[in-house]
Amino acid sequence: MLRKFSCVETCSDCCIYREYYPSLEYGKIGVLILPEEKSRIMDQIRITEVKVNIIPRLGIGKNRKGDGPKRIVAYQMMGKNVDGNLCPFLEMDNPQKSPHGGFRCKIYENRPLACRAYPILEENNKTVKLDNKCQFCHKFSSPYDRNSLHEEIKALTKIKAQFSSVNEKVEVWRYATSIGDEKIKHKLLPRGWILQHI
Repeated sequence: MLRKFSCVETCSDCCIYREYYPSLEYGKIGVLILPEEKSRIMDQIRITEVKVNIIPRLGIGKNRKGDGPKRIVAYQMMGKNVDGNLCPFLEMDNPQKSPHGGFRCKIYENRPLACRAYPILEENNKTVKLDNKCQFCHKFSSPYDRNSLHEEIKALTKIKAQFSSVNEKVEVWRYATSIGDEKIKHKLLPRGWILQHI
C-alpha cells in the first residue's frame, strides 16, 4: 500500500533541528538558499523584521588569491540559537499553530526551495529517498505515493538543476560555519572556506 506523506501532528522538527554536514568539522549547516532566492528572503527579513544570518554555503572555482571560490552557488540561512538550531522565521510564541498543529512559519508561502523539497533527500524516476529524521518518515516505512510528493519533487528538481551545470573538474568549496552544540564547544570548529578534495 502506498502511503501519502503528511506532517506528523505537532511536529516542527525540520524547522528546529540542524545537522553537521558533511561532517562535524564543518559545523552545523543552515537552510540552503540559492542565489536567485537570496533577494526574496532578504525581502522577507525586511517585512517580518526578523534577525537572520545568511552566510555562504558552496562555491566553485578559485578566486585570484586562491583562498576562496570564484563564484558562490549556494548560501545558507542559519538557525537563531547559538547551537545553530531553530529557524528564525518559526513562530515559537504564537498560540496559533500550523494546520498540522506544529509551530507556524512566518514566510510559509515564500519559504526557500529547500524547505519546499523537504523531506525528500534524493529522487529519480524509480525511487524517492526521504529523510529518516522526519517523524513521518521515521514512523512509516516506504513505499510512498509519489503523487503526494509532487510539490516536494518539483522543488528538489529546481535545486538539482542549479548544480547540474557545475563542471566536475572545477574546484568546489564548502563554507565551514563553526557552529555546533555545547558538547563540542571545546573543539575549535573552523569558520570560512575549505577546498573540497573530490
